[in-house]
Amino acid sequence: METGTLIFWGLLIGGALFVVGIYNNLVRIKHNVSKAWSNIDVLLKQRHDEIPKLVETCKQYMKFEQETLEKVMQARNRVAEARKSGDVGALGKAEGALRMGLGNLFAVAEAYPELKANEHFQHLQQRISALESAIADRREFYNESVNINNTRIEQFPDIIVARLMNFGPRELLEFSEAEKRDPDLGQLFNS
Repeated sequence: METGTLIFWGLLIGGALFVVGIYNNLVRIKHNVSKAWSNIDVLLKQRHDEIPKLVETCKQYMKFEQETLEKVMQARNRVAEARKSGDVGALGKAEGALRMGLGNLFAVAEAYPELKANEHFQHLQQRISALESAIADRREFYNESVNINNTRIEQFPDIIVARLMNFGPRELLEFSEAEKRDPDLGQLFNS
């Protein structure tokens, strides 16, 4: 074989291996995003299952706080709808509303010493708080995975393979500033 032919085949094989390497890395990154989302979904489902138990426990003591309990349940339902549809933007908004509702519920519960002393309430409060922390951790991991995905599909030469193979950007799970703020406890106790 001629030297020119060997160089041609070497470059062709090297180029093909390079493209395959990029493709495999993009597939790995895409699956990491999916895995990170699945981790969040499991935690959301666990919290989804705990909230009705908390509301039921609170109903026994909080006769005059039905509006607070209803807001928590409505927010829970919006989170479930967003989860099922896979709408990350709607989930971020619904999550913020649920977090605010739970914060309000726990703040209002402070006015009910018998409820605060209830062992079942304390267990549920701790369980939901632990799930909230785990969701925050998993959200951070998910957003990092999405950021890696979105960066890689925009970088050269990965962008060429990404466009040819239909790798697209993914949406970050974000909360608005209003939803991140702590509830106004003074307002809750004065209403």
